[in-house]
Amino acid sequence: MSASVTAVLLVSCPDQKGVVAAISDFVFRNEGNILDFDQHTDVESNLFLARLSWNVDGFTLPRTAIADAFRPIAERFSMWFEVRFSDEMPRVAIFVSKLDHCLQDLLWRWKSGELRAEIPMVVSNHPDLRGLAGNFGVNYFVHTVTPATKEKAETAMLERLRDERVELIVLARYMQVLTDRFVAAFPNRVINIHHSFLPAFAGAKPYHQAHERGVKVIGATGHYVTSDLDEGPIIEQGVAAVSHRDSVADLVRKGRDLEKVVLARAVTLHLQHRVLPYGNKTVVFE
Repeated sequence: MSASVTAVLLVSCPDQKGVVAAISDFVFRNEGNILDFDQHTDVESNLFLARLSWNVDGFTLPRTAIADAFRPIAERFSMWFEVRFSDEMPRVAIFVSKLDHCLQDLLWRWKSGELRAEIPMVVSNHPDLRGLAGNFGVNYFVHTVTPATKEKAETAMLERLRDERVELIVLARYMQVLTDRFVAAFPNRVINIHHSFLPAFAGAKPYHQAHERGVKVIGATGHYVTSDLDEGPIIEQGVAAVSHRDSVADLVRKGRDLEKVVLARAVTLHLQHRVLPYGNKTVVFE
C-alpha cells in the first residue's frame, strides 16, 4: 500500500502573535489533518520559521488551489511561503569533474529509490566519468571550461538546464567556480559539498592543512552556493576522528567517505523540503 500524499508548507515571517493559530486554522477549516508542525523563532532576527505537513486525502481544497487560498494569510503576516507535495519528483542535474565517489554514491542512492527525484543528466567539464553515468542510464554532457570559454560554456549549460526543466543542481566535486550570473539563476537551488568542515581550512588542500595542524577531527560541509565562495548557507556537516597515526592519504580516504554521506544527506533534506534558508543560515527541520 502506497503512503498517502502529504502537503508541505514552508513559511517565514516576522515573529508575531497569532501566526501559528492562523496557519493551523487554515488547515483545520479545510478538513486537513496535521501530521507535523515544526517551528523555530530566531530571536536575534525576530524571524518565525516553520514547516507544516498534512494529508491531502480529505482536504477540501484541490492541491492546485492551496497556495492561492493561503495567500491572504501570508499577506496579513508579511509572510514568505511555499507549498510542496510529498509525491513530487524534482528534476536534478549533477555536476562533476574527475573525482567519482560522490557521483557514484548519488546515482546508486537514486537507482535504489533512496533519492526521490529524476536525474536527467550529469554535466561535467571532463569526459572521464561518461561511462559511470552511462551505467546508470543517465545522459552525460561535457562543457569544457577555460577562462576564455567560461561565459559561453555557462550559457550553454543554463540553456540545457532550462530545456530539461531542472530544479536542483548538485555539485558532486565539480571543480569549477560558478559565476554570479549562473548562481542567480538557481537561488538556493545549487548544493555543493566542500571537502572540509567550514569555515575552518577553507580553500585548497584542506586535508593537507589539517594534517599539518595535527587536528583530531576532519569534516565535510554540504551548503547552498552563493556568490561568496564557500560561504553559502550550511545544510549538513559531518566529522570523523583522526589521530597522529593517520597520513594525508588516510585523511583523504576518510574525508571522501564523509563527503558522500554529507552530500547525500544535504540533497535528501532539500528534496524532502526540510531546509529553509534565511540570510546566511538555514533551519533544517528533522
